[in-house]
Amino acid sequence: MASSSSSSRPGWDYDVFLSFRGEDTRKNFTDHLFTALQKAKVRTFRDDDELRIGEEISLQLPKAIQESKISIVVFSKGYASSTWCLDELEKILDCKHTTGQIVIPVFYDIDPSDIRKQTGSFAEAFDKHEERFKEEMEKVHKWRKALVEAADLSGLDPHSIANGHESKLIQKIVEVVSSKLNPRFLSDDRPLKRLKTTMISGGGLLDDAEEKQITNTFVRDWLAEYKDAVYEAEDFLDEIAYEAEAQTFINPPGIMGLREIEEKSRGLQESLDYLVKQKDALGLINRTGKEPSSTKRPTTSLVDERRVYGRDYDREAILKLLVSDDANGENPGVVRIVGMGGVGKTTLAQLVYNHSEVQRCFNLKAWVCVSEDFSVSKLTKVILEEVGSKSDSGSLNQLQIQLKERFRENKFLLVLDDVWEENYAEWDTLLTPLKSGAQGSKILVTTRNERVASVMSTVQTRHLKELTEDSCWFLFAKHAFGDENPIAQEELKKIGRAITKKCKGLPLAAKSLGGLLCNEREVEEWRDILESNLWDLPKDNILPALRLSYLYLVPHLKQCFAYCAIFPKDYSFRKDELVLLWMAEGFLVRSAVDDEMEKAGAKCFDDLLSRSFFQQSSASRSSFVMHDLMHDLATHVSGQFCFSSSLRGNNSSKATRRTRHLSLAVDTEDTDGEDTEDGDTEGVFSSTILENIREAQHLRTFRTSLDNQMCPPEFDKIFQSTHCRLRVISLSNCAGVAKMLCSISKLKHLRYLDLSWSDLVTLPEEVSALLNLQTLILKRCQQLASLPDLGNLKYLRHLNLEATRIERLPESLERLINLRYLNIKYTPLKEMPQYIGQLAKLQTLTDFLVGRQSETSIKELGKLRHLRGELHIGNLQNVVDARDAVEANLKGREHLDELRFTWDGDTHDPQHVTSTLEKLEPNRNVKDLEIDGYGGVRFPEWVGKSSFSNIVSLRLSRCTNCTFLPPLGQLASLERLSIEAFDKVEIVGSEFYGNCTAMKKPFESLKTLRFEGMPEWREWISDEGSREGFPLLEELLIQECPNLAKALPCHHLPRVTSLTIRGCKQLATPLPRFPEWVGESYLSNIVSLKLIRCTNSTSLPPLGQLASLERLSIEAFDKVEIVGSELYGNCTALKKPFESLKTLSFRRMSEWREWISDEGSREAFPLLEELLIEECPNLAKALPCHHLPRVTSLTIGGCEQLATPLPRFPGLLSLIVFDLHSLESLPEEIDQMGCSPSDLGKIIIHRCASLKGVALDLLPKLNFLRILDCPDLESLCANERPLNDLTSLHSLEIEGCPKLVSFPKGGLPAPVLTQLDLYDCKNLKQLPESMPSLLPSLNRLGIYGCSEVELCPEGVFPPHYNYFGFVIATNSLQAACNGAC
Repeated sequence: MASSSSSSRPGWDYDVFLSFRGEDTRKNFTDHLFTALQKAKVRTFRDDDELRIGEEISLQLPKAIQESKISIVVFSKGYASSTWCLDELEKILDCKHTTGQIVIPVFYDIDPSDIRKQTGSFAEAFDKHEERFKEEMEKVHKWRKALVEAADLSGLDPHSIANGHESKLIQKIVEVVSSKLNPRFLSDDRPLKRLKTTMISGGGLLDDAEEKQITNTFVRDWLAEYKDAVYEAEDFLDEIAYEAEAQTFINPPGIMGLREIEEKSRGLQESLDYLVKQKDALGLINRTGKEPSSTKRPTTSLVDERRVYGRDYDREAILKLLVSDDANGENPGVVRIVGMGGVGKTTLAQLVYNHSEVQRCFNLKAWVCVSEDFSVSKLTKVILEEVGSKSDSGSLNQLQIQLKERFRENKFLLVLDDVWEENYAEWDTLLTPLKSGAQGSKILVTTRNERVASVMSTVQTRHLKELTEDSCWFLFAKHAFGDENPIAQEELKKIGRAITKKCKGLPLAAKSLGGLLCNEREVEEWRDILESNLWDLPKDNILPALRLSYLYLVPHLKQCFAYCAIFPKDYSFRKDELVLLWMAEGFLVRSAVDDEMEKAGAKCFDDLLSRSFFQQSSASRSSFVMHDLMHDLATHVSGQFCFSSSLRGNNSSKATRRTRHLSLAVDTEDTDGEDTEDGDTEGVFSSTILENIREAQHLRTFRTSLDNQMCPPEFDKIFQSTHCRLRVISLSNCAGVAKMLCSISKLKHLRYLDLSWSDLVTLPEEVSALLNLQTLILKRCQQLASLPDLGNLKYLRHLNLEATRIERLPESLERLINLRYLNIKYTPLKEMPQYIGQLAKLQTLTDFLVGRQSETSIKELGKLRHLRGELHIGNLQNVVDARDAVEANLKGREHLDELRFTWDGDTHDPQHVTSTLEKLEPNRNVKDLEIDGYGGVRFPEWVGKSSFSNIVSLRLSRCTNCTFLPPLGQLASLERLSIEAFDKVEIVGSEFYGNCTAMKKPFESLKTLRFEGMPEWREWISDEGSREGFPLLEELLIQECPNLAKALPCHHLPRVTSLTIRGCKQLATPLPRFPEWVGESYLSNIVSLKLIRCTNSTSLPPLGQLASLERLSIEAFDKVEIVGSELYGNCTALKKPFESLKTLSFRRMSEWREWISDEGSREAFPLLEELLIEECPNLAKALPCHHLPRVTSLTIGGCEQLATPLPRFPGLLSLIVFDLHSLESLPEEIDQMGCSPSDLGKIIIHRCASLKGVALDLLPKLNFLRILDCPDLESLCANERPLNDLTSLHSLEIEGCPKLVSFPKGGLPAPVLTQLDLYDCKNLKQLPESMPSLLPSLNRLGIYGCSEVELCPEGVFPPHYNYFGFVIATNSLQAACNGAC
């Protein structure tokens, strides 16, 4: 029978579970302890039955352990001899990890080291266990591991605590248990519950206050006070929860006293009560779930087309969608115009509605302004009225019957302008009577929300982007100047152009600001508008247009959007990045199961994206940005609670006591990507900004990226503040970050820690005290080699260790039971930690490295049932039994999109390798597949099987034993295919294409095909059935296939735009003969062509007639001596050779001597913009006398025999020259090339041994000049007189010019020069004169190896210079510079 004490508490069945070895302690110590716990009214479970050695643990005991708050484990000398006790201990520690059970070890008559090391009586016991459980050694291993963990816990020892007095030890245990069960601040939680209730009830007023604050300053002040009070209350409740948690895992650094708790709770309650009571005086009501009351002016179908700019292309695209008649499509078809508020959706719809083509195509037209009220009855009535029918019926049924009859067999266009409703049932009801219309009928919807009208399966969407800057200007000018000519108002035009830049392409903004200035002709008034915040302008309708989108958001989405004000403008962010930040801040609505937080965050993001608050970045499909005016809106609605600034900025705004979210950005244009000397941050951080942020003592978010600069001491003061409530710290790319982490254990609220790209060497142990931590990002911490014990971080969900030096993950990883994301890409890990399969909630695991032990075998992968996204399974050579691969169950992982299989060791048994890959067959949903290092002779049947119809990308590499390629031609969705390092493949033939049929072309979707590193490949053959393959191929690359000799197959390749052939030495001609293979009909669409290392070719192929060719690169044709008429092809008077070519480069042509053009080819290259000739040492004769009016960029280098003058380049803007020994002076020799020196903007000169002078005074538009290793350079001026103003020069760098002694007399008059670098000019005596006055913009000065510079002119270093470097300098220079710094 089990016995227990009698008292009970809610939340668990037992207060204490007492685990002990009965024969050692039952009749004395444990009896006395049990009695003392009873007297203290602690409900305790213990087993009174005599235990038999080796007997298995009863079913009752695990249940009792699981239902206990605390387990007391009494260790004695005979403890390990009982398998019952060991099983109990294993279960107790499991509950510690999963439920946070408190474990108190008592070391009764035994040293903890004997338990930890399993020596003495414990060694004897385990000798017997290992003998008895030979076939179950995993069980013995788990017992040993449990003992080690328990011995490391802070426990109670009678000798050290009670001087051997058993009664005092028992008293101490009872005290500890009582303190754990009855934390002072939780003895009465009614005040806390009341506080939470008040926060919830008051939150219902926020929607109403958000809207009314626009016109009522009292409401605005109330809203700020209320949000501030809620932040305070949330932080208070979070701290209490932390301290309750901390008692389970650690000794908290400081627990609040009961009086402090009560006083603070009372104060917060009073503040909230006071604010809520003000609702009646302010007229606030609970609007939860109700729509905003603000209304929008209704629109009509009329438009003044003379005032519409930049929408021709969009209009044509919409017209095309409307007039197309898809007989198989759903009727009526729905076309959506989606975009942010003010982008011009209604105007575009008006343009289309009134177009003559629409008048011709549709019998009936109707325009309905829907706005916020999507009432089916009301809309049906309005539609009837629009088509000339009226109805007085109030019955929806009668209205719909009438509408159905009116539209029957009529082809109609219905415009629904400004729709917000996304409810499926409402849309379905509205559309039902409209289906009676004739085929080809259309509904045109304008909306801010992409989900609107998605009830229709055939919805076509046009995302409306912002206007171009020129179109925006024309629109602004039309409203600002009317019919006046803005040219007559030159100063206003200049300011107006700047104003339209602020509009960021938003027509509504341009129109509003133009209208605001239409009666103003004073320059100062225009300048005031330019310098004003758009949100502060009078009579402005930009804000209402955008704010309406915000007011329609549910409360948690408003919070999520406003938070985005911490990002700088134009900041590019990822979806997962923002979701993790929202999660850390507590913004996400938790579903019934905590597992859904990431899913809830993704839904929030998608909602904001679909409503045009976010836009996809043009730079990356996985990144997003906010329109500037949307960012302004976020800043506006977040108020004082978000503060974002540049560290170098001269921003006068300040963070306040209410600021909770703070972001500091480094202006990378100022730092220029360089480190400061010795990591000094002087000059990097604006003292004003750092002073401004000191007021923010209650921060929740602190984000900065310092571009590898040292963290300033002010940051440490923020973290050590007694008021610090930080939940998010992001110190990406910061040096010296380790110093900032010394006191990190005090950050009780911290949930998100990003130290990516920092110089961390070790992660401090203090991190293990961050019990609330959810996200830990250590990506690219390239010196980080180890992690501390992370086992206490039971809420950790996201761990990113990408590209660190960590070779071994901590064993405590298996205790991170809530971990969802583990990124270990590009780390030197050799295998996974033991029992990785216990991380049952893991969803993203980038790499699984197979070990040879059962605890690290591939079978562990099968336990991770929720994996999704990408997965690399490496070290597959360690799979001992191929049958283990079945247990990985990749077939059942339907959410794994990207799979990579890698063998990195000996694959001496090809059959075993084939069997392993065969059993790793993935789910049919896989989209991206890579197989690397495979040692089988053939591929399993599933590779290339047509049922894998979702594969888009496939890479096969280092399959060195395969003699044939697998049949891949029937993978219907395959777009990218890469075949690399198949050492034994000699022929690519019909097997590659698979089973060809007349109905299905091989490789029907393939766009990119690459063959690389195939040393034995000789021939590519296609039979009759496969010649229709590759119908969509755009890019073909063949490189390092030295034995490929026979012509490529005669496929019809109409879509190929890029062709690269490199390192194919046996191809006598790098392409099959022209024109049979290429000609007009084969590669007529090719845009880019690269021919590289075709070393047997003695002449170039005729490429001049490739009509679409824009980029041509020819490299390493070792035997070509003359480039002549054969390159141009068959010239005719009607067709100029290379008529579309824009970029031409020749590189590493070692025997090339001459470039010849005949009469018929001199009109070639009419559009050429860039010409590059490098490493052609024997090229001696002048380049052909082509007329090249469009060439703006010329690079010539490594052509030692080439003599100047060069051909004429009248439009040259950029010149790069190196190793051209005939060049003596610039710009005189540029004149001889037909160039206008006055147009040159960029010059780079490297290793030109004869160059003596560069006349800066003759290069007025020069903005960038770099001169490197020109030993004879003496002068930067054509004569001795002072230079004219160099008004365009931004950057000047001179290196390795020993004969340069001084700068031109009078200094460098370069008012916009920001960078001046002088390296290894050993005889340079003096810096430019009058630098403070002539170089006012200079903020970077680098001086290296200029040992003769003695004189430092007075005031040479203004205080705003932020970069100095002195490597070899005299003492006087160093002293002067130190004084300036």
